[in-house]
Amino acid sequence: MVFLHDSLLAQQQQAPDTQNSPLVGQVLVASPALAQTPFACTVIYMCAHTAQGGAMGLVVNRRLPKPSFEELLAQLDITPSPPLRRIGVSAGGPLDVTRGFVLHSSDWQGTDGLAVTPDVTLSASPLVLQKLAEGEGPHDAILAMGHASWGAGQLEEEILQQDAWLVAPALPEIVFGQDFSSKWRQALAAINLDPLQLTGQAGHA
Repeated sequence: MVFLHDSLLAQQQQAPDTQNSPLVGQVLVASPALAQTPFACTVIYMCAHTAQGGAMGLVVNRRLPKPSFEELLAQLDITPSPPLRRIGVSAGGPLDVTRGFVLHSSDWQGTDGLAVTPDVTLSASPLVLQKLAEGEGPHDAILAMGHASWGAGQLEEEILQQDAWLVAPALPEIVFGQDFSSKWRQALAAINLDPLQLTGQAGHA
């Protein structure tokens, strides 16, 4: 396991207009237009989005059955074992699936995290996992293996022209909650939609 994609985080930290996108800090909710794709019923937390650089996000509702949180800590030689705290592990997306990303509340800060919003940070150091294993660290956290990304203009086209994604607020229970199977419905409920109301031609939010 390679812990974090440092080069990607560095690129986002160097992009001054990343915070200006209204999608950053929101979640994308897969519409029925994606029902026959690997992104069916996914919820993706948007970590970065710029007009020139494209977008990057983490799927937060696909529980990763293996390796477990404890097994990942063991790969990094993090103790104690078993850890004093456990967090959910998600299959974060189809890219760089052996690389880990820790998305967490900003009440705890390391030295090289990316502030996605004032309340949420993407950390670039195993230190956050060390602190969690010791029973400390941020109040909320999720570990994602892999990520999703889009080229410049690609995500805008998927939202505006292909009706592939709806946009919803990133409520803490949607991002960090342990009930992975309910997050898609929770995200739809956050924008007052019932899955039964959706069709293959669902519009964007």
